Amino acid sequence: MKKVVVYGLLIACSLLFAAPLFWAATTALKPQTELYLFPPKWLPSVWKFGNFAEAWQIQPFNLFLKNTVIVTLLSTLGQIVSCALVAYGFARFEFKGRNALFLIVLATMMIPWEVTMIPQYMEFNYLGWINTLKPLIVPSWFGSAYFIFLLRQFIMTIPREMDEAATIDGAGKLGILVRILVPLMGPSLILVGVFQMMNCWNDYLGPLIFLNDQSKYTLTLGLSQFKGMFGVDMQSIMAITCLISLPPLAVFFFAQRYIVGGIAGTGIKG
Repeated sequence: MKKVVVYGLLIACSLLFAAPLFWAATTALKPQTELYLFPPKWLPSVWKFGNFAEAWQIQPFNLFLKNTVIVTLLSTLGQIVSCALVAYGFARFEFKGRNALFLIVLATMMIPWEVTMIPQYMEFNYLGWINTLKPLIVPSWFGSAYFIFLLRQFIMTIPREMDEAATIDGAGKLGILVRILVPLMGPSLILVGVFQMMNCWNDYLGPLIFLNDQSKYTLTLGLSQFKGMFGVDMQSIMAITCLISLPPLAVFFFAQRYIVGGIAGTGIKG
């Protein structure tokens, strides 16, 4: 009976979280006349799958998709490389002030992005990067405090004897990271990549601030174009929302076992 109650609650919560996505999908498939009926219809009388193609053609979403993929791939690569290097330094190198410097890095997690938004805009404007994709890509190559902390903790679970054995075999510091630690850090690196991918893919405020030209827009900015001064194209919004939600859902679905391993796993499993 206890398992029945627990699984019943889990199923109910799952349905509760899935309800908005289900409503978005059914709304995207409804005819225009059924969007604002009261009481609302959960299922359309006529399934109009052509609404997705029509919504995609209203705005240049092929260009928006290209910009989003560029930003997501380069930002994710930069985050993985930079955080792995910094975490390796904090976990394996002994230098004066290491712990104090690490605490300073962790303290940056308490600074909300809204506080640094204006200084960053002024800096990027001085560099001439406004209305380019660089402000959305370059900061990722300087690491994130949370990801650095995550990878550092993972590296510290790996015995130093493995580093010493690799040193005896002639490996340098960078060789130890690339050949010994990175293969063991696979689940954690995948975790960092998935989180960064989702952050970039769903980012709205960053592109809204730094991009002015429609040719540089990302998918989230393109989605906002359906909200006009005198009305909202709800059908197109729901259709595009469903489409741009598919890649993060697919990535999370295929990487979920690595995500669990990255959070709960250790470098050596007995």
